[in-house]
Amino acid sequence: MALILGIETSCDETAAAVVADGSEVLSSVVASQVDLHRKFGGVVPEIASRAHIEWLNDTINEAMTLAGVDGARIDAVAVAYTPGLIGSLLIGVTVAKTLSWAWGKPLVGVDHVEAHLCAAAMGLPDPPWPAVGLVVSGGHTSLYRVDDFDRMNLLGCTTDDAAGEAFDKVSSILNLGYPGGPAIQQAAESGNREAVAFPRTLLAPGSLDFSFSGIKTAVLYHVHGPGKTSGGLQKLSDRQIADIAASFQAAVVDVLVAKTLSAIEHTGVKTVVGGGGVVANARLRSQLTDACDNAGVRLHLPPLSLCTDNAAMVAGLGYHRYQHGHINGLELEALA
Repeated sequence: MALILGIETSCDETAAAVVADGSEVLSSVVASQVDLHRKFGGVVPEIASRAHIEWLNDTINEAMTLAGVDGARIDAVAVAYTPGLIGSLLIGVTVAKTLSWAWGKPLVGVDHVEAHLCAAAMGLPDPPWPAVGLVVSGGHTSLYRVDDFDRMNLLGCTTDDAAGEAFDKVSSILNLGYPGGPAIQQAAESGNREAVAFPRTLLAPGSLDFSFSGIKTAVLYHVHGPGKTSGGLQKLSDRQIADIAASFQAAVVDVLVAKTLSAIEHTGVKTVVGGGGVVANARLRSQLTDACDNAGVRLHLPPLSLCTDNAAMVAGLGYHRYQHGHINGLELEALA
């Protein structure tokens, strides 16, 4: 049984985990920074970096204690080195290098987005590849063709805002709070998703890219008036705000599902995997499930605990990279 210590500090979650054989999560600890960033309405990179410095050692110690292991039992140290906030990444990579050197264990660099794709494969008896992979988070909205744990090809990505970023910005427009994803979902529960006909931006025929900047602007102008950025919110009732949230959420989900179906048709594969914080959204999970069932396609989504940033997915992918001989030296650098 190979034990991998995973470290994740790509944005604002300080996380560590110990995973056996790429599948069995022995421990997964996430120290959330949401309370630190809430008053700013988004992640402040300098604050995130300083919190990682303060919290990462304790987070790793807790993960090791919960798993009942010490450094001698660990077979490799896996760390998310890209993409992300450069200051945040540097903290995780530096600590991972230090432990690798101190323990005499291999160092494995992991792509954060690829780890999200592999989260859905953890716990399955057999790998779900080949598959179309949908990653939806605050910083990324992308489609991949995944043929193996180390063979992933980008099919399309956002040309402007990521879906999670749009959720945060629309939540700010509606004064619903931060983070925007859960806030929009909660408000939408009592709203009518057909109340406002927000645009579904699909770009050119056959395109697998995304664009969510337009719908964010459409919400802004619907609330305040064409060309205006303030003055309209106080005129709306709670029911109207709920209707806007529901209509916005429905429009974003419709685009994500439509693009995923297009990727299935483009690749001809019969499996879909999803990952990223927005994949925790209940409507997206429901709509993806229905769409894949209707298309005769298998769908694998990670549990909610593995959707948002975590180190278990880093350790999981790190195991497979380790098994395939993808070992990094201490020259590994963080890449924003």
